Amino acid sequence: MDPPTNSSHSQQPQPPPPPVTQHGLDTVVGQCGRPTIRMQLWALRNVFIVFLIPLVLLPLPVVVNDPKTDCAYVILVMAVFWVTEAVPIAATSLIPIFLFPMMGLLSAKTVSATYVNDTSVMCFGSLILAVAIETWGLHRRIALRILVLVGAEPRRLMAGLMAVTWFLSVWISNTATTAMMTPIVLTILQQLKTSGHGGQDKDKDIEHSSNSYELATLAPDNDPGKPAEGDVDCKERTAAAQRSPSSPTSEDETLHLRMSKALSLSICFAANIGGIAGLTGTGSNVVLKGQTDIIFANNNVTSPVTFSAWLVYGAPLSLLVLILLWFWMQIYMLRCRCCGTFSNQTATRRVNDALKEELKKLGPISFPQWCTMIFFGLLTVLWVTRDFGNFGGWGRIFKPKFASDSTPAIFISFLLFICPADPPFCFRKQNDVGEPTFRPLLTWKDVQEKMAWSLYLLFGAGFSLAKASQESGLSDWIGEKLQVLAELNPYLTMLILCYIVSFATQFMSNVALATLIMPIMAKMAINIGFSPLFFMFPVTVATSFSFMLPIATPPNAIVFSYGTVGVADMAISGLVMNIISVPVIVLATATWGNAFFDLEILPSGFVKGPTAISHLNASISNTTT
Repeated sequence: MDPPTNSSHSQQPQPPPPPVTQHGLDTVVGQCGRPTIRMQLWALRNVFIVFLIPLVLLPLPVVVNDPKTDCAYVILVMAVFWVTEAVPIAATSLIPIFLFPMMGLLSAKTVSATYVNDTSVMCFGSLILAVAIETWGLHRRIALRILVLVGAEPRRLMAGLMAVTWFLSVWISNTATTAMMTPIVLTILQQLKTSGHGGQDKDKDIEHSSNSYELATLAPDNDPGKPAEGDVDCKERTAAAQRSPSSPTSEDETLHLRMSKALSLSICFAANIGGIAGLTGTGSNVVLKGQTDIIFANNNVTSPVTFSAWLVYGAPLSLLVLILLWFWMQIYMLRCRCCGTFSNQTATRRVNDALKEELKKLGPISFPQWCTMIFFGLLTVLWVTRDFGNFGGWGRIFKPKFASDSTPAIFISFLLFICPADPPFCFRKQNDVGEPTFRPLLTWKDVQEKMAWSLYLLFGAGFSLAKASQESGLSDWIGEKLQVLAELNPYLTMLILCYIVSFATQFMSNVALATLIMPIMAKMAINIGFSPLFFMFPVTVATSFSFMLPIATPPNAIVFSYGTVGVADMAISGLVMNIISVPVIVLATATWGNAFFDLEILPSGFVKGPTAISHLNASISNTTT
């Protein structure tokens, strides 16, 4: 809603806004003159990329004339467009639909079929439930309840904020989670700062806190890379209070600034880490699921990647990285001083009172919130209990391989559209003639407004690239060229690959990166006689370690936009997180991942070539002896 206008102020002449170029270059005509040639060229950089990159790479398919080079041409063009974002990421994802048929790689029918499959349908169902959670504010109630329980002592407060963010990002978008949690963090910091300065401007700070909390319901509906429209005043106050002073004048201000940075970074980092735990927690996990289904199906083998199976691998790994984050934030940002000024009773009481007051404003749990919680719990149980491997599961009730994780996801999503939002016989909403009307838990308008539709195009592009890479033989060729790494220890190779990917994901979309490298990782593992999942699992997790730059992921951009954290703060703390987190991936893969998925054993359907056959013979001989 537009802010109200004041008639007395509207009569006063307002200075005209300076003209701004299409890409945000401020060029005031008459004061700074016309835009320079350099500025005009910079504004047209995307046009140059779109036209020049395909022309520069055109000799690749024209001269060589091989299906592998044709597929490589498409992948390289899309990779450049994804990295530079010269074309919107979703629009770039449409390229395979017309370019693969034109180059004779895949038929239009085959390419189109990859854009809607079982994996994308499963993701669609889970995101519909996430929309319902956001619509009724259930995620905000959960966050405030947990924060009230953990208390305001800094170490516990940081752990509570990280735990809430981690848990919510497993089930809903990490962008929406960060947008909801960041204003809550700012409110807590404001209460701590007021107590630390003897309670000056108490009323003003409390008013600011209330305004910050109101932003939690606005941020998810706006651009994930910037705060909501009503957040401008909050952002300016925070930036002026915490970033303007070049050198803090007291120890209290120094500690408060460190606490602000620590809590803010904890939110965006925990959101990125939380997505690792669940199969639908982040887009790269969904890409893994889709491509493993394709790879295993082509070899007549059932894919072992299910929601419950991924929890075994991803949840403990994610928790370990979260614990490392908690220790690192205390060591680097707080210099291990987790008590001191911020642990005094006044600060603790004020923060607790602020959290309890906001929780009290929400009132008792409403009927639609209860229903949403029940459906959320029911879907989780259905996902976990569908397939226990050799121990059965409810999926065995139906025909073999007929039910998958998408089945309960769409079933629960369908129920959300027919379950009433009001208790039976208590319909409050009325139509124009005063008759009660039915309001379900979720309407299609809610889904249209909050659903990330472009995500499905990105998934579809990934599945089509994987299909084309396999059909053209490109993935086999790259896997053979990378055979030089087979001379190294497999886990050392894994460590190197994870470090490369964890740094590459700082500059490009984690979903796009996972899309490009999954077929290569599968072929590398098969060539050394291991399961395709041996490299696919750890590398997928590494694509979520976007800790270093604000542009690396939307949660980082949201936290950075509030003005509390600088680029250097995020880069230094994120660099260390990347360094210490990758060995955890290797540990998880070598221990419980290998024990549960048999990652060092190549499934029988994949036995192709002399390397795989010799490995299989060795495994059989070891078993018989």
